[in-house]
Formats: sequence, structure tokens, C-alpha cells
Amino acid sequence: MGAVGSSARRGGGTALGDLPENCVAEVMLRLNPTEICGMARLSRTFRGAASGDAVWEAKLPRNYARLLAAAGGDEEAAALEAEAIPKKELYARLCRRNSLDGGTKEFWLDKAGGGTCMTIYSRALSITGIDDRRYWNFIPNDESRFRSVAYLSQIWWFEVRGEVEFCFPEGTYSLFFRIHLGRPFKRLGRRVYSAEHIHGWDVKPVRFQLSTSDGQQAQSKCYLTDPGVWIYHHVGDFVVKDSNEPLNIQFAMVQIDCTHTKGGLCMDSVVIKPKCLARKKGPGSYE
Repeated sequence: MGAVGSSARRGGGTALGDLPENCVAEVMLRLNPTEICGMARLSRTFRGAASGDAVWEAKLPRNYARLLAAAGGDEEAAALEAEAIPKKELYARLCRRNSLDGGTKEFWLDKAGGGTCMTIYSRALSITGIDDRRYWNFIPNDESRFRSVAYLSQIWWFEVRGEVEFCFPEGTYSLFFRIHLGRPFKRLGRRVYSAEHIHGWDVKPVRFQLSTSDGQQAQSKCYLTDPGVWIYHHVGDFVVKDSNEPLNIQFAMVQIDCTHTKGGLCMDSVVIKPKCLARKKGPGSYE
């Protein structure tokens, strides 16, 4: 690119660096954040345009001040900060993992597209029998963002419920349970898993439920398969129409047929992400 620019100058033509910065900024408004950062390396003009507030404000969610308040805990201070700091810096800050509710939840912006994502740790969920070590235990796991997971040895009544209230930006979102059949661990530096307690998930399907405070509902069900890998089981989708009003989302994963026990399951978290970011792997499961 530099060679093109220098040869253009020798021939009396126009180089990239000669383009007005506002024209470059107009082009960048039509690119995603990853492409903007790539173009910033082309020349000083491109770098200046890539730092402009107008470019990055267009990539931020409309309720970015509320998201900043959720990350910092002080709405008034966040509103002042949102106006004071460069929008590129604000975008980068919201792309970091921001903790909520004592570290049991996290939200962030997807770096490539700016969509808002959230993870809800298993310790923030209501799990039937979680306090009885005959059924459930929290075990260390370095494959979890939260460094441990809830592990089910066996139980008759399987029920996991949770809820979250948050000002999601407008859009369509998908909700998933991140689970693993079998107990993963390391042996001689290799990743393996124990299938010792896996049973009961092929007898009756697990039911997934989702409801929102504005009346949306979704249900799905499936048999749990694919031991030894982390699976994102799709519960359903919901739509956010007003980013300035908090939306309450309730969700559940249940198998309460008491004719048989089930076990050998790791419960890591619940994940909410824009529907456009979900990549389907198989029936009911995503990556």
C-alpha cells in the first residue's frame, strides 16, 4: 500500500494519505470495528479517522451510558464519563468482561460486531439439591470462565432455574445453557473425561423454558447426547424493543420425571448473545 502511495506521488496522482479525513470516516461508518482497526494501520489520515468519536459512537449500542453505569455501578457518574471520554475508549471498555452481582454474572460487547453478550454463572442459578453433596458438588474446572462448575452425580428431580434483569440494546437474542456430559479432567497433560456417572438422559428429554416480563415465551426439549464436549443447548429467543427499559428474563432446564435418576452432568453457565452470533452445530445445540 505504501508502494502504491509513493508511485502515485511520483506520477502526480493522489495517494491514500491525500484523502480528506472526513471522507475516510464516512467509509469507516460502513465497516465493522475489526475492519476499522485494520484500516487504521494504512496511514496517518486513516489512523486519525479511525479514532473519531463519530465513527465509534455509530458502533456503540444506543444505551451505552446505561451499560457503562451497569459496569461501574453509578448511573450519574457513568453518564458524565460517557460524555467525557473518547468513544473508541468507551467501546474498548465495554468489550471487556464487566462483572455484575458479586461476580456471578458478566456482560460485554462482542468486539467484531458490538452486540451485547452475557454469562450467568451456575452459582447464580437456583438448582434443586445443590446444598446436598450426595447430588451436587462444585468442582474446579479451567475450561470455565468462572474456574469451577456445578457437577451432578445423580438425582431424581432435576431442576435448574434462573433469572436476570438487564437493559439489553434493541435486537433479537438467543439464550443457552452451557453443559457437559461427563466430568472433564487432565491426565498426563491430556484432556480426558470420566463417563462414570452419566445415565438417565436418554430415557426422557430435558425441557428448556424461557419467559420475559413483556410476555414473550419459548420452549424446547431434547435428549442430552455428545458426552465429553461442552454444548450450548438452545432454550429460545427473545426480542428487546426498548433498550432504556430493563427486561426481566426467566429461564429453566428441567427433567422431573421421578421414575429414574440421572447424573454425570456439569452445569457451567447460562449464555445470552445476539441471535446473529449463534452458530448452529446440530439439532438444539450450538458452538
